[in-house]
Amino acid sequence: MITIASAMQQEEIKNLLESYDGGDFTYTFKEKKGIKLAFDVTGDKEEAAKKAKELIKAQPWGGVLFFQAVAV
Repeated sequence: MITIASAMQQEEIKNLLESYDGGDFTYTFKEKKGIKLAFDVTGDKEEAAKKAKELIKAQPWGGVLFFQAVAV
């Protein structure tokens, strides 16, 4: 599991990760606790967290977004 902590753009993050189709990981939204979004992932958790960070930063709104992606 990984968590993404962000006060903003939560729906966009959830939609982005759940629709990711890169073949190396799948992200399934599990729950929201405060500003943290939890996702079940397939594959290596550390690599999935890095990929999630890359995907978010690649978005037009992601470059200025303050967030944290960590493997749990």
